[in-house]
Amino acid sequence: MLEEVAQHSSDGRAVRRAQGLLWLDEGESVIEVAHRLGVSRQMLYDLVERYESRKDVAVAMRVIDGHHSGRPAHKRELALTELGSLLSQAPSEYGYRAQTWTIGMLKTQIERKQQLELSEDTVQRALAALRYSCKRPRLSLARRQAHWQQAKGGSSEA
Repeated sequence: MLEEVAQHSSDGRAVRRAQGLLWLDEGESVIEVAHRLGVSRQMLYDLVERYESRKDVAVAMRVIDGHHSGRPAHKRELALTELGSLLSQAPSEYGYRAQTWTIGMLKTQIERKQQLELSEDTVQRALAALRYSCKRPRLSLARRQAHWQQAKGGSSEA
């Protein structure tokens, strides 16, 4: 079953764990396997212990990740509540001389209202949750005029 997981699983971590267990079972040293996988020896010892302690679970389930809760998205939730009201109004109502909102302007207004620090990534994630898309402004500095050759004296008619 470990060979099946190592060859056909779409979960990269499960594949690496299965490969590590298989290599250890073939007699390779812990140091060699750890170096090959790019992990510590302690991680391999923990993996073997966890694998053997869960004999009542299917083999494929022993090598997959458990649930990771991660950090709660409190700031993103606060940003979501503020974005609804901000996006319905023009930036000029907040003293900006702009036609559309930028991430930086939204971040500043949310920080002022909620009195907390946000990153621009948090604001961008909140916008993505609202299905807003952001695009960078185009720079027009390098564009040439339609008749740039005539301006340089390179007319082909002469």
